[in-house]
Amino acid sequence: MKGGRPPIVYYVFDLLHHDGRSLLRTPIEVRQMALEVLVGKKSDPVRFSPVFEMKPEALLEAVRKEGLEGIIAKHPESIYEPDRRSGAWLKCKVHGEQEFVIGGFTPPKNSRPYFGAILVGYYRGKDLVFSGKVGSGFDHAALESLYAEFMQRKAPGAPFVNPPREKGVTWIKPELVGQVRFAEWTHDGVLRQPVFLGLRKDKPAKEVVREAAPVAVKK
Repeated sequence: MKGGRPPIVYYVFDLLHHDGRSLLRTPIEVRQMALEVLVGKKSDPVRFSPVFEMKPEALLEAVRKEGLEGIIAKHPESIYEPDRRSGAWLKCKVHGEQEFVIGGFTPPKNSRPYFGAILVGYYRGKDLVFSGKVGSGFDHAALESLYAEFMQRKAPGAPFVNPPREKGVTWIKPELVGQVRFAEWTHDGVLRQPVFLGLRKDKPAKEVVREAAPVAVKK
């Protein structure tokens, strides 16, 4: 509407409880059919989110053209599993992005103050696996505030099971979680072109695991 607020639409994609009955163990197709009947197909503020049965590569290409973040690929007949990553649902992004545990930092270089790059990783079971250095995405305020957080957590040794051969690293306790955007994972399991986006204070470090890589799209 010209001169007014744009309409707000809320899309729903799953139905976990209905009429006092739990649907968590019900196959996703059944939950979605029940939800579609419940919501209907009217142009109301609450709408049913459609399901696309097609190759992820083709759908992700459409998502890329629209400038969207990515897709969620769901295995047929999958149930809803709260607080568990079974692999039945995969988050596929145009650009890789996930949280990582910060385990150390390198000395500053040239005119940059405080530190040069952060060393990050993710948990594989009880092991913290090193996955790369992140040296971009920091402004002066971020460098200063992060450095203060780091100095409160200095540790005598590396928290990673596979620490990099890097000189001058200051190791810290693996307590801080940062959000990082990256181009892809290399074959060696290292991040390519990572950029720091900010701290994630809502995510416990022990819950940080490697997520699905972006789906490769042929051009």
